[in-house]
Amino acid sequence: MNKTITKAISSALEVKKGILQDDKLLQKIGSVATDIITAFKNDKKVLFCGNGGSAADAQHLASELSGRFYYDRQPLDAEALHVNTSYITAVANDYSYDDIYSRLITAKGRKGDVLIGLSTSGNSKNVINAFRAAVRIGMITVGMTGDSGGGMKLICRHLINVPSTDTPRIQEAHIMIGHIICELVEAELFPRQ
Repeated sequence: MNKTITKAISSALEVKKGILQDDKLLQKIGSVATDIITAFKNDKKVLFCGNGGSAADAQHLASELSGRFYYDRQPLDAEALHVNTSYITAVANDYSYDDIYSRLITAKGRKGDVLIGLSTSGNSKNVINAFRAAVRIGMITVGMTGDSGGGMKLICRHLINVPSTDTPRIQEAHIMIGHIICELVEAELFPRQ
């Protein structure tokens, strides 16, 4: 059992070291934070989407922005698109699961808003369809994926592709990166006195 534990921790550390040593990836993280800051300064919003564990991560990060991160401050307009289960099941049933996010983007998305899609493979069709709808509207699209970027790399403005093919390690890195972005956004928009 200890061997499995130490292997998982070592693997997680290696992925994070890979991110730390990738200057281009670090610059992308900063660019995403800057675009989110600009969006919020212009009274825009940030929307998140993903499936399974990535949906949980999307909801987690949206709550960090809409609630609070490090300290008490005004809420920011951020939402995970899957939280209305009646909507999700209706659209999945009446149209297709591939359309659950793109229909909401068409309804809610506005030019200058930010859409962050999380997919470890980068190939989640419903997230790719959401990006297509977002691009048509003029939204800023951010893909958080694993190493290859999958199909999302072709359609998002910013690709944060974690240098791993191991789903749990990618998801752990997505939360770390998301937390860094939340910290940068909060500090810039609500500087401590």
